Amino acid sequence: MPELPEVEVVRRGLERWVAGRTVDDVEVLHPRAVRRHLAGGADFAARLKGHRVGVARRRGKYLWLPLDDSDQSVLGHLGMSGQLLVQPASAPDEKHLRIRIRFQDPVSADASGAAGTELRFVDQRTFGGLSLHDNTPDGLPDVIAHIARDPLDELFDDNAFFTALRLRRTTVKRALLDQSLISGVGNIYADEALWRAKLHYERPTSTLTRPKSAELLGHVREVMSAALAVGGTSFDSLYVNVNGESGYFDRSLDAYGREGEPCHRCGTPMRRRPWMNRSSYFCPRCQRPPVARRHP
Repeated sequence: MPELPEVEVVRRGLERWVAGRTVDDVEVLHPRAVRRHLAGGADFAARLKGHRVGVARRRGKYLWLPLDDSDQSVLGHLGMSGQLLVQPASAPDEKHLRIRIRFQDPVSADASGAAGTELRFVDQRTFGGLSLHDNTPDGLPDVIAHIARDPLDELFDDNAFFTALRLRRTTVKRALLDQSLISGVGNIYADEALWRAKLHYERPTSTLTRPKSAELLGHVREVMSAALAVGGTSFDSLYVNVNGESGYFDRSLDAYGREGEPCHRCGTPMRRRPWMNRSSYFCPRCQRPPVARRHP
């Protein structure tokens, strides 16, 4: 599933190619693509028509398109294989095209060259979708109001994060994936940050000191910024930006997907362990597991 860097790459593409355009028509081609819009596809299409799209926004792994002349937003959830593509209207339909949004373009192309293009939601596995929601006073779709700020957000509170870690009876990787505590971090970037911080994924959060918490946050920010700079991580053709291009941070991974390969720091073969229906990748030497306490 796309994590913060991948979603931010898509958001930037939408900001360039879609912001400021007015919806002319919406075509819903698969009902599952709007299943989170409980009123159905016809209602979704009718409610979008004629509205001007604002600048795309993101919180963690969620992105949305505010409607400038409304107190509602179109929330996009990419799921496992969702893609938001900006395509020429003349381009052939993709095999798994689910929603098409056409715009009222001017006669000639604007400064961004967007005229004559449409927004397409393509989703092979149909786990993602688009839906229309009311905004909170902060401008978030109401259904994601509980999602915490992400570590690249300038308003993210490092001290509050440390306090929450110390109070929770959980492990560090579970905490990193808790979107109500810190958003945008998924399995890939959690493993990468933990490797950089030399922390085992099962380390209890109650044992983290303030300096270690700050170090971990720094590594989360570093790895996400590095991934963002190269377009995110693409292991297959399912994650692409709005122009259909893949990211290539997978070439720079230190932990994720490297089972049996030498640790880039000490040379010890990396290991993989099943974890919460996922996998955790770590170095058994650099990231030693916590020692179980003996009770009398």
